[in-house]
Amino acid sequence: MKHIPRKRFGQHFLSDSGIIDAIVRAIAPQPGQPMVEIGPGLAALTQPLVERLGRLTVIELDRDLAARLRQHGQLQVIESDVLKVDFAQVAQALGAPKIRVVGNLPYNISSPILFHLLEHVQSIEDQHFMLQKEVIDRMVAAPSTAAYGRLSVMLQWRYAMEDVLFVPPEAFDPPPRVDSAVVRMVPHADPAAVDVALLEELVQVAFSQRRKLLRHTLGRWLEARNGSGDFDTQRRAEEVPVAEYVALAQSLQN
Repeated sequence: MKHIPRKRFGQHFLSDSGIIDAIVRAIAPQPGQPMVEIGPGLAALTQPLVERLGRLTVIELDRDLAARLRQHGQLQVIESDVLKVDFAQVAQALGAPKIRVVGNLPYNISSPILFHLLEHVQSIEDQHFMLQKEVIDRMVAAPSTAAYGRLSVMLQWRYAMEDVLFVPPEAFDPPPRVDSAVVRMVPHADPAAVDVALLEELVQVAFSQRRKLLRHTLGRWLEARNGSGDFDTQRRAEEVPVAEYVALAQSLQN
């Protein structure tokens, strides 16, 4: 029976065999590697992955799709909202110190998924995700560019990231109204130790009014914490490199 894509789940199914092959090559799955796929859908990516891995764990929210996927003998199906999945527990259940995570993420909740995974980053070897091209542009953006923002800072602090593949709308059924891309995310081996909640609050305040100088936003926030120090607030948020935001958050912890 043909599955009808559900708008509430943001379902757009990958159907271009050339693109699927390019994504699998970018992921480079090896036999026996513990891997988790988010949102396998109609298994377009799932099947070539499991053929190379031997076993694959998938997370699927759609009840009908989860039932269909359970019929595949090499898949372990977690029927759940991905935002409720504890990836450290998944790694433990697979008997692996770290897991590889892949997926065609629903575009309507891609940022919450990325931040949820950030909480479990110690259990993750690497991540390969299909996302809206605009989101990936923000993730990998350099300072002093229009795309550089909160997402850039929070993710670049913890991951080395690379836009590895452009994916046009016609590669999907139904086609989305946006361009897509695939991003590779590799956790830094030795990231700066920082209070994540504090860094997140600091960055959110900094980018709350992008066009204003930081003295109007972050400057006042710092004054309330007696923590301005040597930080130059005569800049806009997008002019400050990731390392400076992290160093500022560290100085406030002491």
